[in-house]
Amino acid sequence: MSTSLPQARVEVRRLGREGQPLVVIDDFSGQVAALREAGAAARYAPAGAYYPGLRAPADPAYLDVRRDLLVEVMHRVFGLQRSLRCETSAFSLVTLAPDALSPDQRVPHHDHGGPGLIALMHYLGGAESGGTAFYRHRRTGFEAITPERMPAFTAALEQDAREYGPPPPRYCRGDTDAYELLDEVEARPDRLILYRGQALHSGVIPDPAALSHDPRRGRLTINMFFQGS
Repeated sequence: MSTSLPQARVEVRRLGREGQPLVVIDDFSGQVAALREAGAAARYAPAGAYYPGLRAPADPAYLDVRRDLLVEVMHRVFGLQRSLRCETSAFSLVTLAPDALSPDQRVPHHDHGGPGLIALMHYLGGAESGGTAFYRHRRTGFEAITPERMPAFTAALEQDAREYGPPPPRYCRGDTDAYELLDEVEARPDRLILYRGQALHSGVIPDPAALSHDPRRGRLTINMFFQGS
């Protein structure tokens, strides 16, 4: 680990009644300017049906500056002892206007996978760019969606749609008819968070009018998924 790095500050939170782990690490890399430059130079493409914007490949090698810390967190907090691999690493840029969001993009979501799927979010901007919020689904009480819970969750979502109608054309923020806010992480430059992909969560977009297709001005983050056991 580079001796010029600032001391990383690590906080472990437990979400809601189920106690899903959320790890917040400040002053992670010491490389925000370089990462933003790399993000500005990247070539972006639409991210697909679920992410409301663009993505471009990002080299995860910079994580090596905190390799020992990440391995310790994966072992002690998430219980991953045997194997760990980075499956996806991308610069992510939220770009869609609220009225362009699909119904699925207007509500909290989970990243499909088992308990060994760990999501990493590295913020490159400040609080004005928006953090990440975590939720409980009111009808089921679920805070994490496991494969075993999917049938009940899917049925409950159909009930929600019948009772509440489609979600309004906006980015999710705070409590709604169907979801209860559990916790919210504020974005800070060089803040990194880790959580199980099964946790219900949503990006926080405080000012949709400020979204931009320009990585130098928009909500630029680095997102990764790790698979471990």
